[in-house]
This record gives sequence, structure tokens and C-alpha cells, in this order.
Amino acid sequence: MRFKEDRLTTFTASDQAPRTVHVWSPQEPRAVILAIHGGMAHAGDYVTAALYFRDRGIATVSYDLCGHAKLARVDIPGFDIFLKDTELFLQWIKAQYPGKPIFLMGHSMGALIAAHLELSGFARSPDIKGVILSSPYFVNAVKIPKLMIAFSSVLARLFPTAKVPMESLTPYLTHDAEILARHHADEKDNTRASEASFRFAAALLSAQAGLGKNLSAWRHPVFAVLAGDDKLADTQASRAMLQTIPQQLLELHWHPQNYHENFNELNRDTIFRDIEVWLEKRLASGA
Repeated sequence: MRFKEDRLTTFTASDQAPRTVHVWSPQEPRAVILAIHGGMAHAGDYVTAALYFRDRGIATVSYDLCGHAKLARVDIPGFDIFLKDTELFLQWIKAQYPGKPIFLMGHSMGALIAAHLELSGFARSPDIKGVILSSPYFVNAVKIPKLMIAFSSVLARLFPTAKVPMESLTPYLTHDAEILARHHADEKDNTRASEASFRFAAALLSAQAGLGKNLSAWRHPVFAVLAGDDKLADTQASRAMLQTIPQQLLELHWHPQNYHENFNELNRDTIFRDIEVWLEKRLASGA
């Protein structure tokens, strides 16, 4: 397997298309992480976290999001397809791992998706025991011309699949040279996308605006890790938003030297150990 998965399979998504599912699992997992990958990425990016937690008896399952399967340019019909698909994916996981506690994990755009799901009631399923967020893409840190933002919805209607002009941000994802080389290799064969459509970009801006700034309706324990040198997501804005979550639910970690991809950074084992401690507390309490 390219990303050291134990198996690859599929589930039927909301548009009736198959989505590829990547599974890293011990023989008898005691819990399951439902992991949602970031924009222009793929589920295989969770390999570092998945292998760490597999060795500790926890399965990680992740699917390739709509518009991200072997395509150079990401395009989606709308942000809602991510929410609908992940709702179906939760049911798939519950059928595959009956009775197992489930933790929702999201990185970057995946964290934006996870936040929308949490606040919409998705994560109130009794099987969900907590949420893990990395570098949430709540507010964009990339400088975009104000005119382009103002006309994003118009451009999405007139030229939905056209390419958004943007420089590559791949060099600012991680300080780990080996993983960075893997990202570049993934881009060459479109495992990782290198372009975004106007429709996809407009959907993200709309989803960010729709989330609002107040997350006080959050109901599950949440572990959040922020990258201090993030070039893609506005870390300070994310921090302010996360701090509106009821404080008894929030555990917030800050790594000032990290680029965007905390789970692929040089200090990732420290981050994974912190998540492990948090997970074990949730599992011990049954909360």
C-alpha cells in the first residue's frame, strides 16, 4: 500500500459515487479515529498519525473527499457534499466497528468540516467521544486580492471550473524534507491536487463565513493543535475562535515553530503523545 494502509476499500457517497477509504487498524481496535483530510490533499496524508495510533490499539479510517481523487484541480458542487458524505461515512464506520468509541479528527479544511458537523448536531451521536483539530482553516492566511474575494461567488457562477491563480504553498506545509518530497511526488501523479477551481474556493470562503466567530455551542471535548508559523490558516483568528468553546471542553496546544501540517512536522511524535494522553482520558472516563 502506498501509504502503509492495512487495506483500501470504498463506501458509497451522497452522490452515489464510490469514495476510497484508507484503513490503518490493529486486529482488535479499542477505538476508531474518523479522520478528515485537508483541502487539495488526500486521506493517505494521515499515515504518520495512523501508524502511531495503530501501535496503540486505535484504528484510523479516512476517505478521499469529493473532488480530490486523482485530480490535478479540485472542484466540488458545494461544501455541503463534504458534510453529507462524512455523515454517511460515520454510519459506515459504525457498521464496520460496532460499539467502538469514535473520535472525529480534522486537519485544515478537514477541521473546518469537523466544526460544521459538530455544530450541526452530527457529532452528538453517542458513539462520538471527542474531536481533534489541527490547524483549522477557519480564516484564510493567504493574501487574496480584495476584488477577487468580493467577486468570488460571481466568478464561481461564471467560471466554476476555471483555475484560481495562486502560487504553490506546498513548501510551507512542513519542515520535514522527506515528507515534503513525498508531497511533490504526490502532485506529479495527481494524488495530491495542485490547483483549485473558482467554485471550490468560493465554497471554502462561504463555509468559513457560515461558521461564524462564536463556537460556544460546541458540545464535545476537543483537542486542538495550532501551528505558530502557519502560512495557510490564520492561527491567531483560529485561536480566538477556539477560545469561545466552553473552557472545560477545550485543550489547546500551540507550537510556534510549526508550519501548517502539525501531523507531518518534525515534532509530530510530541503532538501524538499529547493526543494519546487526551484520548486515554476520554476512553477511561467513557465520556
